[in-house]
Formats: sequence, structure tokens, C-alpha cells
Amino acid sequence: MSEPSPYEALLTAGSAAAPKPKVRPSASVVLWRRSGHGLEIYWARRAKTMPFMGGWYAFPGGGLSRRDLGVDVAGSVDGASDRSHTPAAPDLDDEALRDLGPDLAPGIVPCALRELFEETGILPGAPEVDLGDLRRRMLGKEITLGEAASELGFVPDASGLIFAGRWLTPPFVPARFDNRFFLLEWSEDRSTQPTLVGGEHDHAEWITPQNAIERWRNGEVLTAPPILHVARVLADDGAEELPTRTLTGLRSTEAADLGPMRRIEFRPGVILLPLRTPTLPPATHTNAFLLGTAETVLVDPASPLPEEQNRLLAALDAAQRQGRRLTAIWLTHHHPDHVAAVGAVRERFGVPVCAHPETARLLAVRGPTVDESLEDGQRIVLQGPDGGPPFPVQVFHTPGHAPGHLCFFDETHRTLVAGDLVSTLSTIVIDPPEGNMDHYLRSLDRMAALGPRVMFPSHGPGTLEPEAKLREFIRHRLERESQVLAAFRAGKTTPRQMVADVYPEVPPFVHPVAERQIQAHLDRLRGLGEI
Repeated sequence: MSEPSPYEALLTAGSAAAPKPKVRPSASVVLWRRSGHGLEIYWARRAKTMPFMGGWYAFPGGGLSRRDLGVDVAGSVDGASDRSHTPAAPDLDDEALRDLGPDLAPGIVPCALRELFEETGILPGAPEVDLGDLRRRMLGKEITLGEAASELGFVPDASGLIFAGRWLTPPFVPARFDNRFFLLEWSEDRSTQPTLVGGEHDHAEWITPQNAIERWRNGEVLTAPPILHVARVLADDGAEELPTRTLTGLRSTEAADLGPMRRIEFRPGVILLPLRTPTLPPATHTNAFLLGTAETVLVDPASPLPEEQNRLLAALDAAQRQGRRLTAIWLTHHHPDHVAAVGAVRERFGVPVCAHPETARLLAVRGPTVDESLEDGQRIVLQGPDGGPPFPVQVFHTPGHAPGHLCFFDETHRTLVAGDLVSTLSTIVIDPPEGNMDHYLRSLDRMAALGPRVMFPSHGPGTLEPEAKLREFIRHRLERESQVLAAFRAGKTTPRQMVADVYPEVPPFVHPVAERQIQAHLDRLRGLGEI
């Protein structure tokens, strides 16, 4: 068995040093009404400049603040009798949260009402007066909800809230939210209607659940699974009333889940399956993907951990029951944090493993075995459901991080599954001789020129600005390269001599990886004749 590269050796060591992400309690309110169009819900698009889910559609809401604690509210929340405080831990998943119940922890209901007021101007229980100045002061942190209520002599009213579910932000992001959703009817004849102020959102609208789903299905909007699930349940139950079965559906797991895992389908036909893996911090997970709407392929079954492999297999079983037929495993590249569960999946489902010939060559020494080749420019059309459209995918060879690295491009919605071409958590390691900086920069440029609308990396959340992100990676690498060249011309000729000058911000335990980046830049500079 071959010795691991410096990068591969650090995958295990680095994952032990990765801090667990914090889990913050939060709350959101789903405003709904009956109109001439039927039942409508109110959602808003977060500004693209927002660090969390910029450009995504969501319901008004946000994280619990200390300023929410101790605020008195009138009435009780319908459908939520569990008020015990059972906060989500960093290693808790949605399956465990279902057993914990609603958990109206201290401040959660005031948090929901405060966020609703700050983001829409609606504050149940407040007097029918102009609250614009009060809203500006709360947004500016000049006054708390409790102080505002005392000043105007009212008590915020929670009696109209209906508990509608509890979801946990997936583990591929550094900041996670343990979120409670509440329904609140807000009719057209109310004197106060929702309006946006400030820069957190750039668009909001009332929309029927059916139209929201259709816009998502057409690839026009990006939204998180719980928002889509709420829309689906409300669309199914219609506009006459919100019966008990609607609320049961909002909290149920069958339609929203894949066995023990949430069904994270940000784009039609692209289901994300985050798996805990030994990988480089700040990442703690590798994103596997299930591509297709009927015939499907699994990209990068990643984790070596038995409990994660069991969760993945159970999720794939659930996907089969829901009409998705697994026909192959596709690999973006050969690194262990992308291939470790290949054997378990192949044994369970008997499907071939497909990868670039260079990946097959590198895996031939230690496995898993690659059965079929994927080549640059190949176009594979996955069958759709009966009577439904197919799901064509283009294969692109994007070497640099690894010689056989591949990206997969969903033609229908122009979604790029980018593997380790980029990360939205950090930069990508280029480790010579398998890593090649010149090839990497060319691959970034090629994928930017493709013009994807959305990009999903193997580490971190997706981005709505793929081309800008890819160009940003190019600029960053070229800036590093200019630092390497300057250090070389100043007489520092080895990566170890240069690392403090070129990477002054990285901790010592990352220096071995930083030195490999410097070596990759030196190799490129020599190839260009610069040194």
C-alpha cells in the first residue's frame, strides 16, 4: 500500500483539530393569508451581500438574542406544549431533534415576534399606531422588544402563533441554527401589512405555495428545504382552512426526509447528503450528492465512519422508495474523504463505480476499484420519471487539485457540482506532484466561463455567485503567487523559508500544507520561466 501524500496525512490530523460549529436557537414566522388567489405565504429574498444564505428565499426570522430573554408575551403558542429547554448540540442531527419536540426554550417566542417586527413591521398585540420609529430603534439595537412594549403600554401577543416544525441547519456550514417555525395568519384587511426596511432583504412578496414550488422547480429561486416543505404541505391542503392534518404534515418526517437524513434538495434533481469525514478544517463534512429525478447517480460517497455509512445507506434506501433508482457511483477524485464509503454502497446496491482514468490509476493501488471511465466532454442523460423530462449532465475534467478531478454540470438548471475545485469554507489545497497549480487555474477559468447559476462544492454551502467565486479563487492564487515570487527574489528559495512571509495568518499546524501550496506556485513559476 502506498504512503499517503502530505495532504492525505493531514486529513486525519486536521479533522481532530477542527472546532465543532456552534448551534444557535432561532425562530421564523410563516405569514399566511387567504386572498382571491387562494392561500398565500409571505417570503423574502435575502440580499446577496448577507453572509448566511445570501440570495436565498426565506421566511422572516433569525437567531435568539440575549435581548429576547425575560420578555413577557400574552397567550400561548398553539400546538407546542413542550417548553423544556433542550438545546441542540453540535453533533445532534435532525433525527434526534424530532424526539426532543418543539422546545420553546426561554426567549424563543419573543425572538419570533421581534424578528417578525424588525423584518416586516408586523407586531401582534401592538396598538394601531405608526410603529416606524420604534422599528428603526429596535433595528439599531437602541431598544429591546420588552422595552418597546413597556414604552407603548402593550404586551406582545403570541396567541396567533401555531408551532409548525423544528429544523436544524445542515452541518456543512460553520454557523448552525436550531430553528422553530411558527404559522401566523395575517389577513389582507389588516391596517398594517408587511414591508421591508434595511439591507437584510432586497425583495419580498405574497405568493401561493403552488407558485413558490413551481418557481423553485423551474430553477428561478433558491430556498432551503424547510421553506420548500412548508410550501408543499400548504399547497396540498389548499386554501379553505389549516386543518389538523396540515400541521401534522408540517411536523411529519416522511415527505421531508430520506430515512435518518433530511432531504436537502436545494435545486431540482440535486440532493445533498452531508457526511462527517476526516477532512481539513474548518470543514467537518464532505457533501455527497444524489443527481437525477428518477434514474440517479451518487457522487462521492465519502465517509469511512460506520455510523455515517449506515445513515447514507438508509438514506439511499429511502430515496429508492420515493422513486429514485440508483444506477451508478461517480467520483470527483481519489482523495479518501471522497471515496471511503464506495465499497459499502457498491455492496448494497450492486452499481458500477465511474471516474476519470487518472482517478482509476491512483485508486488501483489501494482501492476502491473503478469499473467505468468518465471522460471530459461526456454527456450523460439520466432518465426522468414516467412522462417527465430527462436529466442531462455534462462531465468536465478539471485537474489541479487532483489529476483526475471532475465537475458535473446539470444542464437543465445550470447547476455545477464542483467537488474540490472550490470550497466555500476555505481555499483548496494543491499538493504537488498530484496537484498542479497551472492546471488548477485553468480549470477555475474554464468553469467560470461555463456560466453556472448555482455551484455546490464538496465542503461548505452552495453559492449563487459561482462565476464571481471562481474568479475570486483565481485572483487569490495569483496574489499568493506574487508573494512567492517576491520572496524568491529576496533570496528565500525554499517553501519553509517563505511560509512565514507568504502565509503569516495560518497557525503552525497548517504550515506543512501551506508549504505545499508554495511548492505548487514555485513549480508553476518555473514552468512560466519566471524563476
